[in-house]
Amino acid sequence: MKITVAGTGYVGLVTAVCFSDKGHSVTCVDIDENKIALLNSGKSPIFETGLEELMAKNSERLTFTTKREAAYCDADVIFIGVGTPERLDSSADLSFVYAVADEIVAHAKRDTIVVVKSTVPIGTNAAIDEYMNSKAPDGVHFEIVSNPEFLAQGTAVRDTLYPSRIVIGSSNQSACDTMLKLYEGFDAPKLVMGRESAEMVKYASNDFLALKISYINEIANLCEIVGADIESVSKGMGFDSRIGSSFLRAGIGYGGSCFPKDTKALHWLAHINNYEIKTVKAAIEVNERQKLRLYEKSKNYYRSLQGLNVAVLGLTFKPGTDDLREAPSLVNIPVFLEDGANIRAWDPVGEARFRQLYPQLDYCKTIDEAIENADICFIFTEWEDICAYPPEKFVKLMKKPVVLDGRNCLDKSACNADGLIYEGIGR
Repeated sequence: MKITVAGTGYVGLVTAVCFSDKGHSVTCVDIDENKIALLNSGKSPIFETGLEELMAKNSERLTFTTKREAAYCDADVIFIGVGTPERLDSSADLSFVYAVADEIVAHAKRDTIVVVKSTVPIGTNAAIDEYMNSKAPDGVHFEIVSNPEFLAQGTAVRDTLYPSRIVIGSSNQSACDTMLKLYEGFDAPKLVMGRESAEMVKYASNDFLALKISYINEIANLCEIVGADIESVSKGMGFDSRIGSSFLRAGIGYGGSCFPKDTKALHWLAHINNYEIKTVKAAIEVNERQKLRLYEKSKNYYRSLQGLNVAVLGLTFKPGTDDLREAPSLVNIPVFLEDGANIRAWDPVGEARFRQLYPQLDYCKTIDEAIENADICFIFTEWEDICAYPPEKFVKLMKKPVVLDGRNCLDKSACNADGLIYEGIGR
């Protein structure tokens, strides 16, 4: 099929590249000329494992452009994959979605299926349907389909090519048939339902995972008080098939582009409908508190960080991505600076983006360089280089070997054996 994808961020670009890998002809359209120029040079504007290799493999079926008329005029299916960032009131900002809708209306020349891939509040697809068709040129009809994404940053390509399920929201049989044909090459359950149900599947799924993370972090904090070990507890829980082992790793909270804004958006949606989802509200509150858990622990060793050499390992919200959105580092670094710390930071891919926000930090090329002569070390991201780092090197290189591990990525027994002053979360 001839597909157009609006937006070249995580959702749009990964969707486009993976559809091209299934044999479809795909045009990616974006208003950012610099981003399009980068893509046309074979480079991805985001760090995602395997993405550039897949772009190169399918270059003959991929087109990147800023020319909306050419992109929208004769596509079989148009995907909207632009961002829906959080507004000040925690609702989803749909301005980018509607801007694309306006462009499609202005340039489409025939009946077109428009697929909303972006995460949008329940009822948005119906609203876009009414909006676009009220403005449609004579003789042109837009069929709006909800098709939420379930990719995770760091594993986005794999999640898109080998999805756990494909959700199609539409009551139009012809549109459903087209979508099922489009996804023929994907080996996954294909679920067809109403648009509102499809929209809710996305929010309900993400918010449930956020609930699991906040729950296990609450249990971890209590483990510290009563003398239990969260890793043993999580392992024991995970063997129960009703619970499962995923998302039961204690730490300093969830971040990224999805969980924080999606929990807040669902909480907001319930609120404006005179309802409160108390569990989601609690998950949000727990996560905000958890992000500063290591800073609170640092008070056990220093009254303040004034004048101390502070090593920070990991800046991105998770390994495998350069995304900083809602990363714990963004909450902690300003607090450290306000406390008077001298910060030396290391991250294998997130440095460039973080440097734009905090150019005054001392950025290091190696973990050794970051921890040398440090008074305390904070671990915010479980990069493999950190997980494999020999505990004895903290003792050898740091001025005072105090290591606070927000991701429980170091072996506790090895750390204790090597004479480290080590604390994780719930251990």
